[in-house]
Amino acid sequence: MENNFLENYPFSTICFSLITVILEFMVARLTVIFFIIVCLEAGVALTLLPWMSFGGLGDWGDNHLLALLVETTGLPIIQSTVASPWFRGAITGLGVLNLFIAFWEIANFKKNVQIIEGKPNKEDSKTK
Repeated sequence: MENNFLENYPFSTICFSLITVILEFMVARLTVIFFIIVCLEAGVALTLLPWMSFGGLGDWGDNHLLALLVETTGLPIIQSTVASPWFRGAITGLGVLNLFIAFWEIANFKKNVQIIEGKPNKEDSKTK
């Protein structure tokens, strides 16, 4: 009765091995894909949100959360700093940087997957 379940059913061993290989194959790809999606979403949000108005929610520099922060800290300079075009431009620059990173990851998808999988890069082996 102490027989191993997988030894009694070699088909299940094959299926388990196949699933393991498929998961190992997909983990690196999914990691890179999710990173690309996060960079794209953050890039679009950081690029557009500082310049958009949301009607009832208020403008970027005049919203309820920012007013609460200014009221709590007693530092009105925070609101004027966040509302300044220089600050908005800096946030937009971070958004553009995120978009650049996302497009770079898309262009180097195979190379990044190989790095995550721990496989040697062909270009690195030629230079050594």
